[in-house]
Amino acid sequence: MVRIIAVLVLLLPGVIVAIGIKLMRDSLFAETYALFVHEGIQFIVGLILFIAGLAFIGGFIYHRDKKRNLLNKYSDE
Repeated sequence: MVRIIAVLVLLLPGVIVAIGIKLMRDSLFAETYALFVHEGIQFIVGLILFIAGLAFIGGFIYHRDKKRNLLNKYSDE
C-alpha cells in the first residue's frame, strides 16, 4: 500500500514536468497559447515547471535513500 501511495505522490510532479517540457517545446516552435502573450514568457513558465517538478522528484528520492541509510553505504567507496 505504501508503494502505491509513493507512486501517486510522484505522479503529480511527473505530470508537471511533462507540462513544462511541452510549454518549452511549443515556445521554441512558435506555438503560443492564449494564456501567454509572448513565447519568452511561455518558455520561462515551462522552465520553472520543469525545474520544480524535477526538484520535487529528486528530493523525494534523496529523502527516501537517506531514510533507508543508502547514502552512507555508497559514499564510503
